[in-house]
Amino acid sequence: MLEVTGNIVSQLSETCKKYAGLNAYTLLGRDLSYRELDELSDDLAAYLLHHTQLESGDRVAIQLPNILQYPIGVLAVMKASMIIVNTNPEYSEDELKHQLNDSGAKALIILSGCAKTFLSIQAQTSVEEVIITNIADLHSPLKRSLLHTLGRVMGGHQSCLEFPRLLKFKKALSLGKEVLTEKSLNKSDLKQAENIDNNNVAVLQYTGGTTGTSKGAMLTHRNLISNFMQLKEQLGEDCPGSESIVIAPLPFYHVYAFTVNILFSLMMGYHNILIANPRLLSLFVRDIKSYKINIFCGINPLFKKLCEHPEFHNVDFSQLKICTSGGMTLAKDIAERWHEVTGCKILEGYGMTETSPLAACNVYQDYQTDSIGKALPHTELKVIDEQGNTLEQSLEGELCIRGPQVMVGYWQQADETAAVLDAEGWLRTGDIASIDATGNLKIIDRLKDMIIVSGFNVYPVEIESVVREYPGVKEVVVIGVKNSDSVEQVKLIVVPEDPLLDKIALLDYCKSKLAAYKVPKIIEYRDSLPLSNVGKVLKRELKLELAEQKSTN
Repeated sequence: MLEVTGNIVSQLSETCKKYAGLNAYTLLGRDLSYRELDELSDDLAAYLLHHTQLESGDRVAIQLPNILQYPIGVLAVMKASMIIVNTNPEYSEDELKHQLNDSGAKALIILSGCAKTFLSIQAQTSVEEVIITNIADLHSPLKRSLLHTLGRVMGGHQSCLEFPRLLKFKKALSLGKEVLTEKSLNKSDLKQAENIDNNNVAVLQYTGGTTGTSKGAMLTHRNLISNFMQLKEQLGEDCPGSESIVIAPLPFYHVYAFTVNILFSLMMGYHNILIANPRLLSLFVRDIKSYKINIFCGINPLFKKLCEHPEFHNVDFSQLKICTSGGMTLAKDIAERWHEVTGCKILEGYGMTETSPLAACNVYQDYQTDSIGKALPHTELKVIDEQGNTLEQSLEGELCIRGPQVMVGYWQQADETAAVLDAEGWLRTGDIASIDATGNLKIIDRLKDMIIVSGFNVYPVEIESVVREYPGVKEVVVIGVKNSDSVEQVKLIVVPEDPLLDKIALLDYCKSKLAAYKVPKIIEYRDSLPLSNVGKVLKRELKLELAEQKSTN
């Protein structure tokens, strides 16, 4: 059994002191050292404890992009013995209301650009305390003015001054600092958090909601520290040392980046270069060109877009040691192109919100091109059939995971928890997979996405991989649809580079590469596909759209 000592607060407080003189994060030229991160998070924690009615165990939502205030907020909430609720800044009113109400969040740290959406639904939530901030808050006055001007020119920028009733982030820091500097008080109340049981919930991490209503996975201090320790052990000698430069473009409110770019990075003493908006590729590339990158964390669409950007080829990759990918299947052609451009192979990992998130990953010493590697240390994997029987090696079935990183359950949803987590600690993932004789894991597809054609199992990922290789195809997704006789068929939806891409030729290509029952019966061209905040195609939205069209016909 993996031995975990202390909790996230005690461990991060120690690393902040150990690496006090090093930079933890940089955003648009503004460095945040480990010492400053420790001090500012103390100030904010003191504010939460002494200027609000919040208590230990209360939930605090953080709705920010990748800006310096995010890690400060994370550490402050934990120092106040409260629970973090990571929240997507792009949420609609309904999505935001659901998450705030489901979690019972009483406080919110929010970006100014999201404030109007929140204020329209605040009365329907239990949120009492709101702290507002924007991207430039911690920059110098001159830089702050320049960033505000740039934001207005580009559109979508809103000043915190537009919301006079909401407490400003810097004011909260100031009030907290006053508390800590009073002679009658010291930091003993903040030290209490270092003694909380590591079986306590640290984060409510909401599932992506791509297949249904988003649920809050309860991740404990033990879960998250375990995953750090497991990944470090898995990487072994490949794990870079302190002061390594990490590029952080993936949103911190997603479990992958939260674990890698906040928890893992801080534990290791890394320096993260924050990318607040990775969609602005030119600014993205400009921000990283002055660094000798050591670690890069990305996903399939981002790797592809960066390789297509002409200036990206001028970035210094001479010190790039590790590239990681997660969140979705890594396309072979994109992985090969990335290797050509950067000279570094991508390590693909597998996990989910419910596993904090990593359960398996490749390593460079035993690099596998046709799998995502082996289980992390102290992690068990098995594949089961529909009756729950464990299958033999290399047979396909539903993947189950057991290990110290597996969540304790879904927040206030006992039935949903019981449906995926059994009494022995095995988590049913809903993914179809196989494990070979050497322990290498291969993910076939999502169980819910599987299409049954004439009694045969058809996996969309296989068809998508084939079609993605066809010249002129930009994006692709495969879903199952039922015809008038309620027989399931394969539907191929393509975003072409050229709208005149020949459908007949594409169909002939599919016939040459796929068994007859896998060949799409329907091909549709679109200008774009609905995507989640990390670039996953939202198949649920496509299916709902088709169901609505069918009901109106």
